[in-house]
Amino acid sequence: MAEVGLKKWVITFTVITASLLELIDTTIVNVALPQIQGNLGATLEDVAWLSTGYAVANVIILPMSGWLGSRFGRKNYFLTSIIVFTIASFLCGNATSLWELVGFRILQGIAGGGLISTAQAILIETWPREDVGIATALFGLGAVVGPTVGPTIGGYILEIANWPWIFYVNIPVGILAAYCTYMFVRETPKDGKGRPIDWWGIGLLAVAVGSLQTLLEKGESEDWFATGYIVVLAVASVLGTLLFIWRELSTDHPIVNFKIMRHRSFSIGMFTSFVLGFGLYGSVFVFPIFCQNLLGFTPLQTGELFIAGGLCTIAMMPFIGIMLKKGVPAQFMATGGMLMFFIFCNMLSKSTLSSGPDQFFWPLVIRGFGMSLLFVPLTTLAIQDLKGPEIGQGSGLNNMSRQLGGSFGIAALTTLIHVRQGVHRNNLITNINEYNPAFTERLNAYMHGFMAKGASYLDAKLMAMKAIEGSVIKQTLLLTYSDAYWVAGLIMLCSIPLLYLQKFKKNTNVPVDAH
Repeated sequence: MAEVGLKKWVITFTVITASLLELIDTTIVNVALPQIQGNLGATLEDVAWLSTGYAVANVIILPMSGWLGSRFGRKNYFLTSIIVFTIASFLCGNATSLWELVGFRILQGIAGGGLISTAQAILIETWPREDVGIATALFGLGAVVGPTVGPTIGGYILEIANWPWIFYVNIPVGILAAYCTYMFVRETPKDGKGRPIDWWGIGLLAVAVGSLQTLLEKGESEDWFATGYIVVLAVASVLGTLLFIWRELSTDHPIVNFKIMRHRSFSIGMFTSFVLGFGLYGSVFVFPIFCQNLLGFTPLQTGELFIAGGLCTIAMMPFIGIMLKKGVPAQFMATGGMLMFFIFCNMLSKSTLSSGPDQFFWPLVIRGFGMSLLFVPLTTLAIQDLKGPEIGQGSGLNNMSRQLGGSFGIAALTTLIHVRQGVHRNNLITNINEYNPAFTERLNAYMHGFMAKGASYLDAKLMAMKAIEGSVIKQTLLLTYSDAYWVAGLIMLCSIPLLYLQKFKKNTNVPVDAH
């Protein structure tokens, strides 16, 4: 039964606030890694486990969240997740060693995995059936804007305080969200209470998804299959996935109900959500590296570039919900979003070494509009045929797919950058020879400049060659990042036909009986 009046809006505010806690924390820590590394005396590889541990725990819990909400009651599970996340945030801020901090980040990830899908399910059942498109749009504000503004918020906090405060800021927000959940969110039946627990399913899920996520997070830095434990993770993820699917299809009480995959729109929607995650998290990963490593921007300056696009996403979300309510096909809006994302990638692929904030304003604004046209329609298409308890299960699987898409995107683009960097460098070096007039002209110009400042001929030539090497490195990186943008854009563009394999509905709202 849907809520009405002020209570509906209080619950909406509560679940969006709680989900923002988790979504912002997926990226806010990244800008603080260098400071944490120096403060706790850790290596760069070790400190990276702060992000990896959180992501692995998060993605393991996501597909289980529907089952946990059904077993313990959605309100109870949601409230517990908020409280544990808040306590874990306090413990992270008080950590005195790296591995202590990693442990508390894993606890954060476990709690955070219960926030996203449960928040979405609560929101769907809080709003009237005819307004569920608007509710999904409001939820999309956090899901799209959270990972984008995380680095910006982290940058501002680090400007005025130390790294523990990126965790402490969660505490008052968590307390407010917990209070509002306790007071206003309606209890739901504990449908799964008393049923046997599928411990084999839980164990296989942890092995399958945990191995895959760790593989994606650490593969590039460990030179992929040249490292023994990466090979073990790859085998574990494949075998674990096959055994997990077999187990869940053969048991009477599965923790993940794969029978919902019989809905064609949901099955295809899982893949389009994967593509959305690839684009959303992949672009947020590549663009800051491009700006900071190549153009010399600070983390704060880079984060501020996303503000305009984030505001566009926020402004557009309510209108997307209204258009869905009026019967505009979600496929058409999602197509527009994918085209906009392709345009964004195409514009960034034409960046130069002299590009500045003004050149990035419109591409990021277009990305902001595109993301608003993607998240809500894709989610609506995916869950449009789900009913009752299937909504909670579907939300968990759909969010897991988006999260894994982000991990695949980051891993794939990182590997692409590594491979293409070598290719472009080899191509550019062929022009560094005395028979190339452009090279000799540039070399002589550098040498005359250094000699005019008092350097000897030999020293001037050495410095000139170093200057040319620096130019080669910059041009190599520029061409490499251009390739990464093109790949991300083309993957989004090639996914458009999948949208039209999903059902068209005049009103794409989903049922709200999510008990």
